[in-house]
Amino acid sequence: MQTFTYYPGCTLRTKAKDLDAYARASAEALGIGLIEPENWQCCGGAYTSATNEPATKLSAVRTLMAAKETEGLVTVCSACHNVIKQTNYDISRNEAMAVKVQRYLGLDEAYTGETKVYHYLELLRDVVGFDNLKAKVVNPLKGKKIAAYYGCLLLRPSKALAMDDPENPSIMEDFIKAIGGTPVIYAQRNECCGGYITLEDKAQAVKRSSAVMESAESMGADMIITACPLCLYNLKKNSGGSLPVYYFTELLAEALGLKEVSNE
Repeated sequence: MQTFTYYPGCTLRTKAKDLDAYARASAEALGIGLIEPENWQCCGGAYTSATNEPATKLSAVRTLMAAKETEGLVTVCSACHNVIKQTNYDISRNEAMAVKVQRYLGLDEAYTGETKVYHYLELLRDVVGFDNLKAKVVNPLKGKKIAAYYGCLLLRPSKALAMDDPENPSIMEDFIKAIGGTPVIYAQRNECCGGYITLEDKAQAVKRSSAVMESAESMGADMIITACPLCLYNLKKNSGGSLPVYYFTELLAEALGLKEVSNE
């Protein structure tokens, strides 16, 4: 069994425990061991681009350092993934930042980006393999037309995240095929849903999320899946659309026959 450090993030450990449980149970079924680091902290939810103030990077660096002895760090939330992977990318290219973080944390030597960071979807593609995932499916989602919603944070900035083509991605569509569904391509799949401005400008959040929902509906989708808890919330609460919205780990667990996994 391959073993990875697993960072669930705040939302999946509080308001969305079922999505976390689906991820853990599915990984075990696919031969992947996940170890949650002790005393991890919130990643901050948004990456700060300032390189001369390392305090905002410390939480991510602690998590990255905790994963050095495993085969990599796995995240499930696209926001957490964005913050942690950008931190890893920048610190590996900025010696001054690495030294400042070293001094803040009192380390004997600087952390310089040694940990490999995976989003859970990358783990499925690059470690498990979508063909191997397909072979493990016991409850394929046959006949389901599924629209993948990437949103803002999963693909951009593309140099730092390096997950997929930011304009024409395929990782989520390939995932949908592996679990037996039919992917639906639609214009708004990697546009912003407005989730980050829900409290500041509810009308704009409604407008953006509605545009995503209407775009997917117009192409005949039966449902939408996403990899961001905030996008999941916003599309469900603000879009006013008729399509059900699911987190990708829920459909993964369903396809693997694990849907009734405990969320405790």
